[in-house]
Amino acid sequence: MLPMRLYTAGIADFENVRQDDRIYVDKTDLIYKLTKESRFVFLSRPRRFGKSLLCSTLNYYFQGRKDLFEGLAIGRLEKEWKQHPVLHFDLSACKNQMNLSGIIGALEFQLRQYEELYGRVEEENTPGTRFAGLIHRAYAQTGLKAVVILDEYDAPLLDYLHKPAELEQVRKIMQEFYQPIKICDKDEQFVFITGITKFSQLSIFSTLNNLRNISMDPAYSALCGITKSELLTVFDQDIQMLADEYGCPKETMLDRLKLNYDGYHFGKKSEDIFNPFSLMNVFVSKMLEYFWFGSGTPTFLFEEMKRFNTNLLELEKLQVPSTQFDVPTEGMTSALPLLYQSGYLTIKSYDFTSDLYTLDFPNAEVKVGFMDNFLARMMNIGNANTRGFAGLFYSALLRHEIDEAMKTMQAFFSSIPYLEFGEKELDDITKYEAYYEVLTYVVFSIVNCRTFTQVKVARGKTDVVVFMSDAVYVMELKMHGTAEDALQQIDSKDYAIPYQSEGKPVVKIGIAFSKETKTVSEWKVAR
Repeated sequence: MLPMRLYTAGIADFENVRQDDRIYVDKTDLIYKLTKESRFVFLSRPRRFGKSLLCSTLNYYFQGRKDLFEGLAIGRLEKEWKQHPVLHFDLSACKNQMNLSGIIGALEFQLRQYEELYGRVEEENTPGTRFAGLIHRAYAQTGLKAVVILDEYDAPLLDYLHKPAELEQVRKIMQEFYQPIKICDKDEQFVFITGITKFSQLSIFSTLNNLRNISMDPAYSALCGITKSELLTVFDQDIQMLADEYGCPKETMLDRLKLNYDGYHFGKKSEDIFNPFSLMNVFVSKMLEYFWFGSGTPTFLFEEMKRFNTNLLELEKLQVPSTQFDVPTEGMTSALPLLYQSGYLTIKSYDFTSDLYTLDFPNAEVKVGFMDNFLARMMNIGNANTRGFAGLFYSALLRHEIDEAMKTMQAFFSSIPYLEFGEKELDDITKYEAYYEVLTYVVFSIVNCRTFTQVKVARGKTDVVVFMSDAVYVMELKMHGTAEDALQQIDSKDYAIPYQSEGKPVVKIGIAFSKETKTVSEWKVAR
């Protein structure tokens, strides 16, 4: 009988990982390289991407815990194991605080733990002055420079992104707290800061001009996350066990893992990165579920999308310069920077000639989860309802029962109480076919169908084209007209002809919507 495999799912403490003999993907060669060539480092990665475990690993490394690194790359590379004083702050403790005093209280709680070791003087009466005193005394009392680790530095601010007045107050608190990092640099051996958004975007490190941002550095693209080579070596038997569980070949399971959880790129020449949180949960549960999106609702992101009137139909295969997704929050003119930095969009390619990046959803897990949550918020209903509808809709499509699928869509659209997204009443927007175009696009995206809108052809633009494994659907939507009118437009404009070379049946669907019932009124299908 094979020994039990223990994974790092939900485990952010490196000591626990090593003492429990959990499976650990060795990143310590990169950690060694980073700590030797840099002193002040910033890393941006999406949530649940292993940032906290990385911070914990750095913590124990600088504490000189050689015993925890036996058998790892750094155990062979490091010749001196010095016991530096480490000040490790997890700023996620400042999230979801009801007011400013709550944020200050969360900071003070962590400060007190280190003050029990290194003391405090009476004049230190703000989080920043107390932090500065700790850095100075830690060095003075141990004879070794302090190491500062700030995990999720931007967590306190993300709650207030859509509240400008409160955001400015929170920013001042955090600026004062972080200021000692620059002031006390002569007392610091190494500073490591992680977050979701880029440090420059919140203007709280304006004095720290020597901070190295490795977020898009190809040398450290795999510092968090799991590469394909790591998946095939470290988790080879786990892939086989999962394939056995589903009764499919190992290669098929690998393709499914890639479809669902791969696809992240953090720079021009980044390795292909799998989501570590999702993979670990897949191996623990033996189920191919969408774990990452289910681990938290990105409220701040949807609020910003609403504020900037984000066009959902323009998010796929988006070609932009870095100045459109790597800009300060204060200068944002769209939600694109947050979509990228939060992991909902990622770099798919880079063209040197045009200096343009192509951004897209990383994988099926992110796209389906995003669309599911978007539709639930757009319709002001719970996610369980959208998932239930999506299952019935997709099942009918797989059986090629188009009438059944359309009846499901009709019933679902009629259940919309009002349109929350954009804060407009449904009656104000149903007159526009574009609204139903968005809804139709989201519905097909929830079931992970390749869906395109406003597709240019020789004689016009097709409203919606959906590619499935065994068919292509060409759809025309009518707000003022009949389903027959829509079907005739498909034929008269030759919308379906470009897809006859796909080697699949081409299904033409004309759909009419009713302003009165606010749903599908009729449809016609031609094959």
